[in-house]
Amino acid sequence: MVNKIIQADVSAASAVTTQLLADITAMLAEKSIYTNAVQQQMLESHVRAMVLRSMTGEPLPEVDKSLFEEISDESMRLAKQVVNKFNTLPIEEAYLLSVHFEVARDNNQP
Repeated sequence: MVNKIIQADVSAASAVTTQLLADITAMLAEKSIYTNAVQQQMLESHVRAMVLRSMTGEPLPEVDKSLFEEISDESMRLAKQVVNKFNTLPIEEAYLLSVHFEVARDNNQP
């Protein structure tokens, strides 16, 4: 019985992750922000873990917000948009997610 519940959660997490990644890709494309292959792989890994945390309630380690002072307002705003899709995720998740967006933004810099 427990295995069936776990499998259902993993299946649901996979579907949510796939949809969320599609939403993120579209959101970034609207801003002409694109990830390279390595960045996309890292983003996918983070989003998968984030979705699972949203379902399991697993907390993040404490985040020092001062480490994110150089993240642009745009990257932080986009990350908060994504995190706000979940009622169960702390705002610290947006800080971590914003790094992916910020790095991808740098791809467009001369």
